[in-house]
Amino acid sequence: MISRFEEIKRLFEEMDFAVSGKVHFFMIGGGVLLFHGLKPATKDIDLVVKTEAEFVECEKALKKIGFETKLPGSDYNHFNLSQIFIREDFRIDLFSKKVCKGFSLSSSMAKRALKEVSMANITLFLCSMEDIFLFKTMTEREGDLSDCIALARMGLDWNAILAELKHQVSGNDIWITWVAERLELLQERGLIIPIMAEVAEMVEGYYNKLEKVMKK
Repeated sequence: MISRFEEIKRLFEEMDFAVSGKVHFFMIGGGVLLFHGLKPATKDIDLVVKTEAEFVECEKALKKIGFETKLPGSDYNHFNLSQIFIREDFRIDLFSKKVCKGFSLSSSMAKRALKEVSMANITLFLCSMEDIFLFKTMTEREGDLSDCIALARMGLDWNAILAELKHQVSGNDIWITWVAERLELLQERGLIIPIMAEVAEMVEGYYNKLEKVMKK
């Protein structure tokens, strides 16, 4: 387990020497929650890169500094994850732009991200709490529901979440049904979600469209 964000920074210092070109990382998940003090420790470092070239460069660098690869398990059925990298306490889940079948790193997400580490070759951005909340609604892991509650208690821009959700599901409407189910679970646990009426309308719109298609 990683208990201090400084440990993650030191890892990126290692990687900075190992890569042979510029790589821009966007961190989602537990590493960002650790940075904000919302989590005492994390076992995973979830990273997104924008291009396949950056993905390949990162893969080479991680292997160079002693990481081994592992194939994703069933917990990642919804995710577009091709590699997991492990070395001692560090586990890196690496994504190439698309995090799952319906969600990817958008330009608006990149603009909201905070630049935290800038080195000779590597730049690390921390995705916003709103976008991490949204990504965490795409998992089946119990711990991510707790993380969503912790994020919401810090205060979230729900309008930004709704706008991003509409953008993300525009090309794959079925994902709104999954997000809605996860949000309903969070409501059952006492979380107030101001955008639920709008989400319900999106779900209804999806089923109305599906019904029309099936009648043809």
